[in-house]
Amino acid sequence: MTAETQSPTAALTAPVVTAKHRRLLIAVFAISSSMGYIAMIQIIPVILIPMATDLGTSRTAIAAASTVSTLTGALAAFPAGRVLDRYGGRAVMTSGAAIGAIAVVLWAQATSLPEVYVSFVLIGFSITMCTYEAAFAVLVFATDPGHRDRAIITVAMIAGLATYLVYPVLGWMNGEFGWRTTLLILGVAFGAAAVPGHLWIIPSGAVHRRQVAHRNGVPIGTALRQGRFWLLLIAFVGQAGSVSAFLLLAVAYLVDVGHSMAAATAMLVGIGVMQILSRLVLTTFARRIRLVPATSIAFAIQALGLLLLPLAGLSVPLCVLCVAAVGVGQGIGVIARPSILADSFGVAHFASVLAAITVPMAIARAGMPLLGAWLGDWRFLVICGALALIGALALLPMVRVPPVEAAAF
Repeated sequence: MTAETQSPTAALTAPVVTAKHRRLLIAVFAISSSMGYIAMIQIIPVILIPMATDLGTSRTAIAAASTVSTLTGALAAFPAGRVLDRYGGRAVMTSGAAIGAIAVVLWAQATSLPEVYVSFVLIGFSITMCTYEAAFAVLVFATDPGHRDRAIITVAMIAGLATYLVYPVLGWMNGEFGWRTTLLILGVAFGAAAVPGHLWIIPSGAVHRRQVAHRNGVPIGTALRQGRFWLLLIAFVGQAGSVSAFLLLAVAYLVDVGHSMAAATAMLVGIGVMQILSRLVLTTFARRIRLVPATSIAFAIQALGLLLLPLAGLSVPLCVLCVAAVGVGQGIGVIARPSILADSFGVAHFASVLAAITVPMAIARAGMPLLGAWLGDWRFLVICGALALIGALALLPMVRVPPVEAAAF
């Protein structure tokens, strides 16, 4: 029975989107998140060396630009979450996509480090407003629990695969056109796809408020007083800092130890492949696998790969295995966080609760790349591995605790 044929009482509690609308939301978010991450994040390790050379600065200084964007995103996360809770995602995500496209175009024109930093301030706002965090919040608000996890997994699966399969293409574009033209192409393409897509498909503020008024959830203050919130925070903050530093510095590290640029960028495809495989396994065996223990195992696998990578040397098969292990942790972690939080704390205040974990995650993502770039060798991999291991251990006390349904609140 469609929403249009339901009784008034049923319509109040039914999902705000039809099956067709849900599929369109998934498609638009998969495309916009993929293009946003490629243009604003994934391109950085590919152009890190030529960009530093062209601007006459160090790799650490360029890595600091990513830190600027991450800290900006941290500042914006909680206000953006409150706006998402109250008004929905249409205005936030459309504006965020426009800001991001403009920022990448400005980045392509930068001739000095301060200009790069200004661009990355805007990128920080955009990432918070229009990529995974906001998209998952909209999906949690707009879909019923029975379709929520599959919608989140589908968006993350498509975007995860696209953002890592694209590395060889980005390497080719950088070699063929240079880093400035590559950025310009990516920025224009991102804006042309994401801005109209978000404006067209995301439910309006009025529709959002009507639906959320009949959904349950724990206020942020209550969530902060629960021990499981802090366990989840430790787990996801540790994993986020680990993977952030690795993704930014992986290509430079592999090149420094003797691999070619082509080999280094190709190895990162393994992250995307393992992201997809881990999510396919989770989807296929969803009724048999509990998300919390699966996430703990995935984080432990990521830790093992990072700790063993310095020992792999120039062995391409061993390096690929170690790099791919990061994809397992990232693949499960991205979809586990919104799903576990929605199960544990409900929907009505979901974006605010998500933001409360996103802020310290952003700080970890900001600090770890700087530390890794400063160390400049295998030591950053050991630190990244240790952080992922801490994340895995933090989830162990929750393994035997069943998820709390949102309806219980």
